[in-house]
Amino acid sequence: MSKLQRALRKHWLLAVFLVVGMVLRVLAVVAYRPAIIYTDSVQYLTNMGELSPDKLNPIGYDFVLGPLVAIGGLTFVVIVQHLTGLLLGVAIYALARRLTVYRWLAAFAAAPILLDAYQVQIEQNIMAETTFDVILVAILWLLLAKGVPGWRRAGAVGVLVGAAFTVRAIGLVLLIAVVLYLLATKKQQVRRTAAAVAGFGIVFAAYAGYYHAETGRWGFTGAENQILYGRTATVANCAKLPLNEGTRLFCPKEPLGQRLGVDNYAHNHYGDPNWPGPLPPGTTKRQLATEFAHEVIKHQPLDVTWAALKDFAKGFAPTRTSEPNDVPLDRWQFQLTYPNLKDPNTAKAAVKWGGSEPHVSHGPAVVLRAYQLHGGYTSGTLLGLSALIALAAVAGLGRAKGSGLRAAALLPVAAGAILLLGSAAFEFSWRYQLPGLVLFPLAGAIGLRAVLGKDQARPPMADYPDAVDSEAAKDLKTTEFAPVVVVIAAYNEADGIGPVLTNMPKTCAGLPVDVLVVVDGATDNTAEVAREHGAYVCVAKSNRGQGAALRLGYHLAAQGGAQYVVTTDADGQYDNDELETLLEPILLDRADFVTGSRRLGAEDADSRLRWVGVRVFAVLASVLTRQKLTDTSFGFRAMRAELATAVTLREAQYQSSELLLGALALQARVVELPMTMRRRGDGSSKKGPGLVYGANYGRVMTTTWLREYVLRRGRRRSWRTPAGRTARTSR
Repeated sequence: MSKLQRALRKHWLLAVFLVVGMVLRVLAVVAYRPAIIYTDSVQYLTNMGELSPDKLNPIGYDFVLGPLVAIGGLTFVVIVQHLTGLLLGVAIYALARRLTVYRWLAAFAAAPILLDAYQVQIEQNIMAETTFDVILVAILWLLLAKGVPGWRRAGAVGVLVGAAFTVRAIGLVLLIAVVLYLLATKKQQVRRTAAAVAGFGIVFAAYAGYYHAETGRWGFTGAENQILYGRTATVANCAKLPLNEGTRLFCPKEPLGQRLGVDNYAHNHYGDPNWPGPLPPGTTKRQLATEFAHEVIKHQPLDVTWAALKDFAKGFAPTRTSEPNDVPLDRWQFQLTYPNLKDPNTAKAAVKWGGSEPHVSHGPAVVLRAYQLHGGYTSGTLLGLSALIALAAVAGLGRAKGSGLRAAALLPVAAGAILLLGSAAFEFSWRYQLPGLVLFPLAGAIGLRAVLGKDQARPPMADYPDAVDSEAAKDLKTTEFAPVVVVIAAYNEADGIGPVLTNMPKTCAGLPVDVLVVVDGATDNTAEVAREHGAYVCVAKSNRGQGAALRLGYHLAAQGGAQYVVTTDADGQYDNDELETLLEPILLDRADFVTGSRRLGAEDADSRLRWVGVRVFAVLASVLTRQKLTDTSFGFRAMRAELATAVTLREAQYQSSELLLGALALQARVVELPMTMRRRGDGSSKKGPGLVYGANYGRVMTTTWLREYVLRRGRRRSWRTPAGRTARTSR
């Protein structure tokens, strides 16, 4: 197996997301030529040569845009932005893995930036967001990838925060998150923080100096008074404000409760050169708008704050919707006709810098729009949940209290919250929520890793037989088994397995029964106890997990001539007297796989969390397989021996759902029966902490479904019974 194949197998979930993300981006490049040109795009393009700092947007993106346009025009720009988007996903995944986040969780942290249609759409725009995202990820890498940073690295981060500010003015607030993180680390906080502030100060001073040299006044963007006016105009109670002759001209005509949105006042009103009419002598629109905004903030601080907080909360809505006064959502959605053509500058920019008239390829546009409007985006509620998980880790919930990842979770969640809140302080737009795709999923992944602690999962198993399987098989003292073989995986169960074997029936429905105990690297005398009670014993030298031991047992039983394989646990939780009931549907040819269900039968539950987990995962499995299931982790099961060896089994642990979903994917007839589950007879569970077990169990279930139902769609195998007919799944 080549290095590439091994890498793809190891990081297969990320590879799937990358492929889908690449397809979406290829469709975007084909659909909208030469690029999507928004109003701000024209301003960026026209300012590439002048680099005037007093325009609506800072000039940082122009430094990136100019060389790319010179090399290959607008289409080349968006291709570079799309490739950058894919690389950002890889960088987020790699950073999460460096911070010991589980592979599956790291892949889901990278998924939003790779798969979100709004992210793909903004990359197809001539807009600064992708460049801003690059700086965000670079800041995260510098601060988190190699432990606590020294003062030099902190200074470099300060410079990057300054660079972010020159690309999007809101980048200024990132300095708050960086300072919070540096102060939360141990030792030399002041020195590192001072270095970061100094690095930022150098860039900020240089930019402000350039602004002053070009305009003759101090500032850093031409939009600050315009946007601030738009925000305050929506809540200004002009009847109670001490306004003068000039500032009163800026009071909206609409009464409170019927005000327009920030976007209307900031752009449609303020941007109109004829508005608000003649001004008092010696005054300017800029000056009076700024004075008006300051008066509103001074006398109505709670109203302004509440308006900003309401807009901030909109970003965590479960779906992408907008209110009547918000920035129209369709600006950031794929359209079936070329957007913004009402503005004559759009077509001129496309021809001048893109070399062609703007046009849309209908087919790819239809696919992209359908994907975007039907769930192809990251729910704001999911982003909010990620932020809450990160904050829980920062607070020391679960195992995070002693984890070194608490500060690491703080940085992205603080940066995301501060960026989005800072944007909402001026105006809500779904475009301004896009940095959350970079920051919140990563923060949630780091936080969950900290809360759960060390991952208990083992790496995926190689195909059967591996070296351990082959060596263990030599230890078996028989090559022939009875028609019914009960396979028991046992690890350090010397004190509990004896009664289980003593109570095992010798026959079932007239068929002789053998018991095969697979000892999974035990350090006690489990093997000797099992032999003393008449069981066949196979000893694996290393402890690999229950899934590995059971897979070995399935194959040994089938190779030894068994027709039916039954599994039970070594701890006495299941009732051996129910063996004939369990096997009956298979013997009567009504099923190929039978599993007990504690929910249909009886359960002496010893864990409320496990009680909830059984029900949650049953619902998830039912949704994924479209089969009604009530219990996916019941260990007392029966199946045809051929089916047990036909299912693809990779999980050394958490294997219960993999076997069940794998059997369903092979179109086996699966039946659930009411059964009894008691508390353990001896010892303690090897499953690990409930949250850790639940997270890994859910991971195995979803990845098995992806592997067997999605990736093998159209080429899924059908399991055939000994009679040669195709078995169908039934209830």
